[in-house]
Amino acid sequence: MDLHENPHMGQEISKFHRRIDLSIPVNPLTGSGAAFLWGARQTGKSTLLRERFPDALVLDLLDTSLAADLAVQPRRLRERVLADEPETVVIDEVQYVPTLLPEVHWLLENTATRFILCGSSARKLRRESSNLLGGRAVDHYLHPLTTAEIGDVDLGRLLRFGALPVHYLSNDPKPLLRAYINNYLKQEIIDESVTRNIPAFSRFLQTVAIGHGQQVNHSNVARETGVSASTVRNYYQILEDTLLGFTLEPWKKKKRRRLVDTAKFYLFDVGVANQLHPEATNIGEGTDLYGRAFEHFIINEVRAWIEYEQLDLPITFWRTSSGLEVDLIVGDLDLAVECKSSREVRQSDLKGVRGMLDELTPKRTMVVSREPHRRKTEDGIEIVSWQDFCEELWGGKLLD
Repeated sequence: MDLHENPHMGQEISKFHRRIDLSIPVNPLTGSGAAFLWGARQTGKSTLLRERFPDALVLDLLDTSLAADLAVQPRRLRERVLADEPETVVIDEVQYVPTLLPEVHWLLENTATRFILCGSSARKLRRESSNLLGGRAVDHYLHPLTTAEIGDVDLGRLLRFGALPVHYLSNDPKPLLRAYINNYLKQEIIDESVTRNIPAFSRFLQTVAIGHGQQVNHSNVARETGVSASTVRNYYQILEDTLLGFTLEPWKKKKRRRLVDTAKFYLFDVGVANQLHPEATNIGEGTDLYGRAFEHFIINEVRAWIEYEQLDLPITFWRTSSGLEVDLIVGDLDLAVECKSSREVRQSDLKGVRGMLDELTPKRTMVVSREPHRRKTEDGIEIVSWQDFCEELWGGKLLD
């Protein structure tokens, strides 16, 4: 399902109030300005831009005839802006015609028009154009839906099908997720022209899903995929460049304990990760996949909050070589978060957290679970529901 073909679904998605700030920095001398809006396919970029800039001149490069015309004659963009003098121009899927960037640059220098350049990857732009507007544009990143945008969250649905707007709203998201994998995700890789070995890349994606949220061993992934370890590293980089995944680095400021130095890798959306997993149908409460999806959901909430609040806060995880682990460290020990998908947090669930507290002193330490009642242990560990955690997060109260 494509929103360009289904405006009704676009209207449904527009009911979500997205938390992202799409401000465009303005040049005080010319009045012009530019911003990039990046996001994986179907995060809702086009719908958001129509909502925020209803009077803008929109150039949708999914229109193949328009894209072909501008690719052959990029100067047509300059001529159209000079003729119409629009206040704002939105160029959707800008990565399809990288040669437009020099024209945008010229227009920023010589007109008062403001530009929003929207796409799912800067990789192709960097490869085919040396001009990324010379620091004149800010970057914004749109994530899948958050709890603050959904409101009354159906957690079971979100953990199974993810938070891409179309999938979350659909009455039958399973075929949409299959189509996303087959038509969007793999096509994204083909469009980037970075690998022609699609069968190997498909095997790689399934291997990534099986080890999702776990430490990455490139040699093991290479053996499962049937390609070299260097190719696997390139595949991971492709996923990051196309915003389809992200790396979570380990906390490395060790004291007494020996800490791991290998990063974890997550796909960008819970539902996409599930769909790629061969046991995707087995994600009921109490299963390993359910627990991993819950952890992924909380990490995605924190990542989106940091991005939308425009904060300079790194996120890491803490893990010792003996296996003690805390899922998320925000900033320089501003917050430590352990995720437990159970309805009751037991003393045994706090082993990793207490191991960390033996040598580190976070400002706040929280265990996020499905336990309904908030409580606090004698050693300061806050046990909270995921609802309370998300409410405090988006209310700006977690790092007070």
